[in-house]
Formats: sequence, C-alpha cells, structure tokens
Amino acid sequence: MKKRVAVLMGGFSGERDVSLSSAQGVLKALQELGHEAIPIDVTRDMEKLVQNLQVHKPDVVLNILHGRWGEDGCIQGLLEMMDIPYSHSGVLGSSLSMNKVVARKMCQINDIRVPEGQVAKLTDICAGTVMKPPFVIKPIGEGSSLGVYIVLDEKTPLPSPHDWPFEDEVLIERYIPGREIQVAVLSGIAFGAIEICPKGTFYDYEAKYTDGKAVHLMPAPIHPEAYTQVLEWAVKAHDILGCRGVTRSDFRYDDTQGEPGKLYYLETNPQPGLTPLSLVPEIVAHQGMSYAQLVQWMVEDASCRR
Repeated sequence: MKKRVAVLMGGFSGERDVSLSSAQGVLKALQELGHEAIPIDVTRDMEKLVQNLQVHKPDVVLNILHGRWGEDGCIQGLLEMMDIPYSHSGVLGSSLSMNKVVARKMCQINDIRVPEGQVAKLTDICAGTVMKPPFVIKPIGEGSSLGVYIVLDEKTPLPSPHDWPFEDEVLIERYIPGREIQVAVLSGIAFGAIEICPKGTFYDYEAKYTDGKAVHLMPAPIHPEAYTQVLEWAVKAHDILGCRGVTRSDFRYDDTQGEPGKLYYLETNPQPGLTPLSLVPEIVAHQGMSYAQLVQWMVEDASCRR
C-alpha cells in the first residue's frame, strides 16, 4: 500500500548536515517505491512543524533527524501527542540511548562489559585529577563522535574548557585498544557486525562522512565466538534500552592479547545514519536487503506503531 510519508530532516543539532545527507537517500528511495514523499526541514520553530504536519496529514513519519532534539526523545514526544506513527525508537528508548552514561550503566548491570569510566567535569580532567591516560572524553548526549577526544599519553592535547561547546560534565572512559566493531539491529534481530578501520587516529566525524577515510570490513573478521557475542550484546542492548525499529550499537574489541579478545560496549545509536557511507545500509545489504527495501521496511515498521 502506497503511503503519504513525511521525512523529518535537518534539525538544529551539530549533525544537521548528516541528517540532510541521510534524507536525500531516503526521499529518493520513497519516490522509487511509489510513496508520496514530503520533505520537512525541521527548525526551532515548532509551531511551523506542527502546522506542516497538520496540513500534509502524513500516514507515517520517517524521523531522519540526528543528534540532540531529534534523536533524544524530544521530537518523539511531539509526534506522540499528535498521534502520528513514526520510525525508530519511542520517547523512552531514544532518551535512554542518547544519554551515554545511562545507556552504559543499564548495559553494565545487565552483564554487558563496558570500559572503566565516570562522569567528571572537563575542568577537573584537564587538571589531571580524574584519570591518567590513556582515556577518552565524550560529551554525554552527542552523536557522530562530536566532541570525542582520545588522550593516549601526557603529550596529547586536551580540549580547552573555555572553548568547549558542550556541557562541562562529560563521560571519561578508559581507552580500549583494539578494533572498532558495529552491529545493526532491526526490531530485535542482529543483521551482522562490521569492522571499521579508520585511516586516522579513530573513527571520528570526518572518517564517518568522508569517502576514503576508513575501510569497512563486512562481516567483521573477528573470532567466531566474539562475533556471536557481539551480535547477542547488540540485541540485548537494543532490548534493555527499550529501542524499536533500527539501531546500531558500537563496540571496541581488544584482541591485543590474542583471539578471542574482549568486547566492550560503547553506545547505541537509536537513529543511525542512512548516508552513502553509513553502516546500517552496508550491513543489511550483505544480507540481501537493498537500500530501498530498508526504507520500505522502516515505513512498514513505523506504520504499526500508532
């Protein structure tokens, strides 16, 4: 059945450009599938957004926003109040997943290994009173590796608290050596794990969205026991956090002492990217699902959730 599909895109987070890139692919796929695609560029003007949705009366919304306000439960709450079915996780699953501190704590108490870590003020970290290198600094509620700093030794430059654009309280975690493994989950089913080999220091914003900055290995060439475990943990995290639809969970795999190595959970992305370089489309393609089929699946999945 062909549907009127509103695509929420853009937004006003630090991931606006990523959202616009994801949305271009989604809009093209919707048109190819024969749906009526309605692009809506979301700004801080919520009254305008409500009016757009009331005028167009979509059968379903594909929420292709990334980052704060679009991925953390805020827009989801608005769509709930308007009684419009929408893609991806609901209010609670979105807010829990986007808070890295809460997500890692919930996974840890459910026997998913996480790196040693704590919440601390950036000023205290820079003063050297929290943790000795190597460690990783992360904003608590951002995506796409925005604001992530890897501090390998005492010579590594630290971010300036005066120029820091995020909250002063951050997550600091022990740096885990090894490999970057990411898993796509669709409605509680793991579709596969991929290894990312960035050509720079780590899989940062530039490596994620610039062609040629990282090598993708699908399926991840890790020990079979570790591969099975990472799929199980990704599904478990998806369920623990109350997610639905499509998610992507990120892990570090420390094989520096030999195989099988140790897996460490990092985070769950409740609205993973759908850009030309994004990982979920690549993972599901390995299982025979095309980009258009993925978008169709999202439309059908969202339609069931009024």
